[in-house]
Amino acid sequence: MKDTDCAAQARKGLSLTLTNARIVLKDEVINGTLRVDDGIITELDSGHSAISGAVDLGGDFLCPGLVELHTDNLERHMQPRPGVKWPTKAAAIAHDAELVSVGITTVFDALRVGSSVTTTGSNYRKYARELANDILDLQNSGAMRISHFLHLRAEICSETLIEEMEEFSRADRIGIVSLMDHTPGQRQFRDLSKMDEYLRGKYGMTPAEISAHYETLYATREKYGALHEEGAARIGRDLGAVLASHDDTTVSDVEISTGKGVRVAEFPTTLEAARACRTAGIRVMMGAPNLLRGGSHSGNVAAQELVQDGVLDVLSSDYAPSSLLMGAVRLGLEQGNMASGLRTVTHQPACAVDLPDRGEIAVGKRADLLAFSLSYHLPCIKGVWSGGQRVG
Repeated sequence: MKDTDCAAQARKGLSLTLTNARIVLKDEVINGTLRVDDGIITELDSGHSAISGAVDLGGDFLCPGLVELHTDNLERHMQPRPGVKWPTKAAAIAHDAELVSVGITTVFDALRVGSSVTTTGSNYRKYARELANDILDLQNSGAMRISHFLHLRAEICSETLIEEMEEFSRADRIGIVSLMDHTPGQRQFRDLSKMDEYLRGKYGMTPAEISAHYETLYATREKYGALHEEGAARIGRDLGAVLASHDDTTVSDVEISTGKGVRVAEFPTTLEAARACRTAGIRVMMGAPNLLRGGSHSGNVAAQELVQDGVLDVLSSDYAPSSLLMGAVRLGLEQGNMASGLRTVTHQPACAVDLPDRGEIAVGKRADLLAFSLSYHLPCIKGVWSGGQRVG
């Protein structure tokens, strides 16, 4: 995957020197100076620079821009209140600005594919193709400040998954296809009481409505499940995307994921599944909100348990963009190594989706950068650069 010609052209002629920084490398933190030319890191030295025009960071941390693989944040901008539909381009620009403000410089915007068309009043209507067009138009025109790629959330328990996915091609910057099965009583919502709570809280559904909803999902899964599982994985591979599983719960789930060629496990719900992913060579992603809250809102395994067991690779902000840097900094402070914590939101996610040009401060890498200080053990962002250009 590559950035647009418009973005590459914007970096031409850009020069930048950042000095007196605590530079977060892949494995360690050094005090030094960083030089950028044409959007690429060209020099990295220890010590302070007296070059005219150098930006003195005053001892702040300087790390790679954050790489976000799974966020539903754009949908929140599209529907800021129940029943309110915001113009999609305006929503995408606001989403882009919010991500800049929390240090994210590369994002894989998660768009649901797979709708319910025969259920009256369903909240699952088709929208992904139209929204993808708007995101790509904005990216190509230079209106976006950071790099946007697409992440298709393939809803197995739906009616139109395959036909919606077939509307996409390799020209659409599809970096990830995640295989999601939200059939009640398994994976994320193995505890039905938690799913009841979620549906009441988000959609205001009554017990009778919840019961009817479950019956519809069971019937849909029975009719389309096998076809959609095979088809979504096949189309994902055809699109050149990294395949991701979602909410693996058992060793059997992981074995199925392995057979499909899955490379990233999003939010495994048990330590058993996370360990099986690690054994299978699948990178494990957990939510930064889970880490910061001390547990899963669905009653599943706590991210901290995976950290302690050494099986967490990547953090995702999921539904709270500001949690990404907070979670990584918290890990860095707890482990006594800021580089180790920040790898979960920079180098590791970049490697997971085959973006070798970013996610690490090193000569020859793209100059996506983030400067921050700490206050009360929380990060305070001082500057954000995308391809060497200051955007926040």
